[in-house]
Amino acid sequence: MRLPLLPLFLALALVARAASASYDVVIYGGTSSGVAAAIQSARMGRTAVLIEPTQFLGGLTTGGLGATDIGNKRAIGGISREFYSRIWQHYQKPESWTQQRRADYVNRRGSANDPGETTMWTFEPHVATAVYDAMLREVADKVTVVKGERLDLANGVVKHGPRIVRLVMESGRAFEGRMFIDTTYEGDLLAKAGVSYHVGREANAVYGESINGVQVAHTVSHQFTKKVDPYVKPGDPKSGVLPGINVAGPGEEHSGDRKVQAYNFRMCTTDIPENRRAWDKPANYDPQWFELLLRNFEAGDHRVPWNPVWMPNRKTDTNNNFAISTDFIGQNWDYPDADYATRAKIWQAHVDWQKGLMWTLANSPRVPEKVRAEFQRIGLAKDEFKDNDNWPRQMYVREARRMISEYVMSEKNCTRHEVVDDSVGMGAYNMDSHNIQRFITKEGFVRNEGDVQVRVRPYPISFRSLRPKAAECTNLLAPTCLSSSHIAFGSIRMEPVFMVLGQSAATAAAQAIEQKVDIQRIDAAQLKARLLRDGQVLDLESAPIATRTKQAKTDLVGIVVDDLEAKCVGFDRNSSAHAVFVGAGYHHDGNDGKGEQSARFTPDLPKAGRYEVFVAYPWNANRASNVPVTIRHADGETKVKIDQKQKPPVQELLVSVGTFRFEAGRAGSVEISNAGTNGFVVIDAVQWVEAK
Repeated sequence: MRLPLLPLFLALALVARAASASYDVVIYGGTSSGVAAAIQSARMGRTAVLIEPTQFLGGLTTGGLGATDIGNKRAIGGISREFYSRIWQHYQKPESWTQQRRADYVNRRGSANDPGETTMWTFEPHVATAVYDAMLREVADKVTVVKGERLDLANGVVKHGPRIVRLVMESGRAFEGRMFIDTTYEGDLLAKAGVSYHVGREANAVYGESINGVQVAHTVSHQFTKKVDPYVKPGDPKSGVLPGINVAGPGEEHSGDRKVQAYNFRMCTTDIPENRRAWDKPANYDPQWFELLLRNFEAGDHRVPWNPVWMPNRKTDTNNNFAISTDFIGQNWDYPDADYATRAKIWQAHVDWQKGLMWTLANSPRVPEKVRAEFQRIGLAKDEFKDNDNWPRQMYVREARRMISEYVMSEKNCTRHEVVDDSVGMGAYNMDSHNIQRFITKEGFVRNEGDVQVRVRPYPISFRSLRPKAAECTNLLAPTCLSSSHIAFGSIRMEPVFMVLGQSAATAAAQAIEQKVDIQRIDAAQLKARLLRDGQVLDLESAPIATRTKQAKTDLVGIVVDDLEAKCVGFDRNSSAHAVFVGAGYHHDGNDGKGEQSARFTPDLPKAGRYEVFVAYPWNANRASNVPVTIRHADGETKVKIDQKQKPPVQELLVSVGTFRFEAGRAGSVEISNAGTNGFVVIDAVQWVEAK
């Protein structure tokens, strides 16, 4: 007797089920958060699969971001702190130092770990990979790592009611689970599971915030300091606008939009000639993209536009700096919701931009000589990312989708005006948004918009922000695209915090399985107890944030020359982290290149006479106590030294270096050097006040 054929849909379902592998916890995204979630799942006695669409694990932590964004080290616990402890253990071995001595590295950075601390927060990319691989090998009996499998964006999430039962990859390979964790930077799993999310900035009014939405007035850092023409033919709007400029304008101040803060690649570079490669010119190099950069130099902004932070063995983690740098501003707005093909184009455009930028800075005759020299001195490290032509394998997706759950983390949490009682970890870094767009002012010049840097105290992150609304999904957690406003996410989105939240998400997932309940109904006390047992930091006492006094030049009496107006050799690292400073921020020497960096402040005095001269500097214990200052005046020159460890006596901002006779005009000056100094040297402003 011939049996009837099965209906096609049932046959396909049986085949798909037969091809599925089943686990307690399915983790999609091999970022730092995903690795921590996999390790914790195993330590909770659960089987887990860690699925990574690419061929490497660790996300930004192994992808070039070796200068860890911490905020407050005391806020980092659990597997996250264990990772940094293993980094420390690696660098205790003499054989780990191949290009420099450990003591030289510590001295170059200007400070060592606190006494008794057994963590290290700076590291080479390949070392981070080795540490993660070792940690995963220890749980290999319970964790399966799958690389090169990408979620089917059309039909990849199979649900029964509000529960996910299976993920299907583009290859057809399927993974069943009892709990699911989305640890991607993009939030693909949560989006395809039907969970609510947001892309871009919310208006300030949405969550009662003050620094969300469009921030034209707030954006003073990483900004144009010169008047730069935006038109293809300078002065002629009819000729069109140079690439990368939003001709529609920034939008209404504090309003929401769908725009995303800029992405870049955190390059690993070196100044060791044997390990350094020259910058390659991209095959599809388009000079129009770099015309704005060159005009900015020609307008007089001669700052070196990047921020290389030194890692062990004379390598760097290199980030964006100043008006035009590695951030590809405004070119990623479509990335979060895009399909894979569109994302690949955006990704490649970012590669082309950054490689083209580096080649231009090293080779264009329109780049100031001192800037060209810097980019010829430092190049990509040949012994990093060897499987990717020494280029970072992970783009810095600073922000993409963010879940909207029953609790949304906001600015109020970051300032501790609202403190949650269901903490699963802590944030401690600045509320940090990079620039989002570049536009033309009403005066006809270029300006950036979107950069926000506001300090926070360590604050708890709510468990409710990791889980969706129950009506949308009952067995999913999202520790990397958690429920948060744009500006709060700017603080939370740090790699140590992602590890913390990945571990906490896995703990909650394991307990939901054990308690046989939806993720929204697990026992809160039991979750808290296990997190504390595993070393997670759920809250801590910290000093209130010092009131920031950002002093405008115009608020100071006399004639004031800001650091942005000084003629500098070096002093190209900027900051605004201190509580007191003049203007948009200040610059420092990186405690490097001693005797090679100087800054000359030249006033335009309205008349001859006697003037008292004040030097402004943000003090700190890591500053130099012997900073040379040379005052050139009508009677010759006077040399003094100032102690930048000490708080300045005038408004906690200014110290007098004496009263001198000056001619009218620009004949006099004050020069600050880092020659022979014993710590970081900062430059902020110099003030001339007519003596009575």
